[in-house]
Amino acid sequence: MVWTLQDAKNRFSKVVEKAIVEGPQRVTRHGKEAVVIVSSEEWAQIQGQGISLADFFLTSPVSGSGLDFPRDESPLRAVEL
Repeated sequence: MVWTLQDAKNRFSKVVEKAIVEGPQRVTRHGKEAVVIVSSEEWAQIQGQGISLADFFLTSPVSGSGLDFPRDESPLRAVEL
């Protein structure tokens, strides 16, 4: 399921419950996918298999879904060192 950030904040317990029972829950911010919430059991299985976070995302249900995440081309802020 996909949640807006506001809905996920307002119904966090429900998001967590669905992550435990149904699997990964996607959360969008400003209309763009921001995070995926997974149960600790699923995360432990992923870590126990020794697969990387990148491999996890490549094998996720949303892999190949056609979502496009353009790179943020905003100018960097100046930092004095």
